[in-house]
Amino acid sequence: MIKSLSVPERLFRFATWIVSFLFAGFLIGLGGKIVGDLPGVDRQLTVEQFMEPGRAAQARATRQNLARLERERQSAYERAQLRLTAAGNASRSARRSFEAWIATRTATTDPSQDPEVLRRTRDVDLLLATERAAQAEVEQLNAGLLEVSQQQDAARRSDEVLEGAARKQYDRARTRQELRVFGIRLLLTLPLLLVAAWLVMRKRQSPYWPLARGFVMFAAFAFFVELVPYLPSYGGYVRYGVGVILTGIAGIYIIRAMQRYMEQRAEAERQSESERRQAIGYEEAIKRVTAGVCPGCERSMVSAPGGVPANFCVHCGMTLFDECGNCHVRKNAFFHYCPGCGVGAGDNDPARLSEVAMGA
Repeated sequence: MIKSLSVPERLFRFATWIVSFLFAGFLIGLGGKIVGDLPGVDRQLTVEQFMEPGRAAQARATRQNLARLERERQSAYERAQLRLTAAGNASRSARRSFEAWIATRTATTDPSQDPEVLRRTRDVDLLLATERAAQAEVEQLNAGLLEVSQQQDAARRSDEVLEGAARKQYDRARTRQELRVFGIRLLLTLPLLLVAAWLVMRKRQSPYWPLARGFVMFAAFAFFVELVPYLPSYGGYVRYGVGVILTGIAGIYIIRAMQRYMEQRAEAERQSESERRQAIGYEEAIKRVTAGVCPGCERSMVSAPGGVPANFCVHCGMTLFDECGNCHVRKNAFFHYCPGCGVGAGDNDPARLSEVAMGA
């Protein structure tokens, strides 16, 4: 159909689509701002809101204290571990040095009475004592970390008990909020859908249809993006109930529209050919004939023997092709002018034909 339009008409059609998209885009932006600013729509719920305030605050303080104590003891444990490593390295180094010194020394007196041996032995013992003290500190800090971990486990179990008691209230409040948000969005979206349906059914031939079409796009976006994702899943009843209602409404509309269409087709086929031709738009008739469909009954055209398109519809008898009264070229019966000689479809009187012939 677009190809059959003139260049200005194509540009106008393209411009109307741009207007429709822009209008829909601005409506979508405005609707998003309105929905976002509605009170209670984006309210966030947490389980802690439904716990006893005193016990919840005490549990939170306990968790914070235990976390701080764990960080402090972990830092002390790491420092003690470093000291233990340093003391162990020092004691091992001193012991290896002492053993090497004893192995290479030539004692002329009793080694047990040698002052140098006694001094070096005391140094090694002192380092070993330092290592044992560091090891004891590490073990003590490790026990403290274990104690903190046990206290955290007990606090988590206590939190689970508090959370379990508040979970039911939280679930009920969340369900109410989902229904409230869905109800608010439904109250905003349903009138838009009704107006959009009315525009589609009644205003498609209106000169202001591009703006109406933009509104229909906005209503479709509001339904599929602003409403459908917020359908509550409360046992599936609401979701499937909404689906049943919408499907039922759409089915009733389609059935009634089909019945009206069939009645209109039957009424049109009872009319004379001239009346039916007047009721068909020129562009629509050209499009249907080009697509191989009868403009009168919208059934496929049947070819004559030899594969030549028939001049008449075999279903309703409408004239599809005829001959020019001037040049006798076979042409589309809906053409306003002959493609061979340019004579108008209504200029078949002898005077007009002779005038065209003289002009040729």
